[in-house]
Amino acid sequence: MSPITNGFIFPSSYVVVAGGASGGGRYYGGGGGAGGYRSSVVGESSGGGDSAETAFLLQAGTYSVIVGAGGAAVGADSRGTNGSDSTFSSVTSAGGGGGGTVTTRDGLAGGSGGGSSLNGGTGGAGTTGQGFAGGTFGDASSTNPTAGGGGASEVGFDTSGSVAGAGGDGVASSITGSSVTRAGGGGGSSYTGTNGAGGAGGGGAGAKNNTSTQAVAGTANTGGGGGGGSHTSTVSGGAGGSGVVIFTLPAQATATFSGGVTQTNAVVGLNRVYTVTATSTTDETVTIL
Repeated sequence: MSPITNGFIFPSSYVVVAGGASGGGRYYGGGGGAGGYRSSVVGESSGGGDSAETAFLLQAGTYSVIVGAGGAAVGADSRGTNGSDSTFSSVTSAGGGGGGTVTTRDGLAGGSGGGSSLNGGTGGAGTTGQGFAGGTFGDASSTNPTAGGGGASEVGFDTSGSVAGAGGDGVASSITGSSVTRAGGGGGSSYTGTNGAGGAGGGGAGAKNNTSTQAVAGTANTGGGGGGGSHTSTVSGGAGGSGVVIFTLPAQATATFSGGVTQTNAVVGLNRVYTVTATSTTDETVTIL
């Protein structure tokens, strides 16, 4: 949405994390990719190995704010569902890519890519400046492990012997006054071997069939990817975690949100930090004065 100016300009830093993807459905699901991660906090990093972006100078006015939902868990023989995009003003982070499954083995592209399923599958690509690719089925045994989803700071791990790939780790930020890691990828699944751990930053662990270990969903408001599902109906893939939009304004500025926005705020140093954890539509806004 275009700003409605009244002459005031406010410096603003942000962290915008999209929704993570779900892991692939049962029958050897790969881990879900983390939601895209973009940051303009000085001294920190964006996803995909990039440096922080340039902070905003926002004119007084009205701006879009959207928190992407995590990808929904899926049924048998289905690739994971991509997460939804998150937006603050002109900055949009892409939803994570779904994990592969036995019938469609490649992970999907996204903010970070989904992990692959069995032999012949490849990890989904990540988005430049937001996240990394999912892992790929590599050296593996008859325990049928799958690969991990990509995270904001590293590629999802490939399979190795009887061990499923872990999800890639996310990126830490202290924009809220304390360090929090977000946008970790989901772990791959295993039939009888070792299931993959979720990446740091809200990634869910993958399922393990012979112990009926369930796949774990990505953590809400981290953009974490969900763990991959395994073999039977009781061990389906985990849903992706929802994203988050965090931004700063000088403490003297005023921010008014539309009715469908859920947010908290606190003063950190000279700024007020706004943490938006949910938006009920894709038309929600914040007006800054």
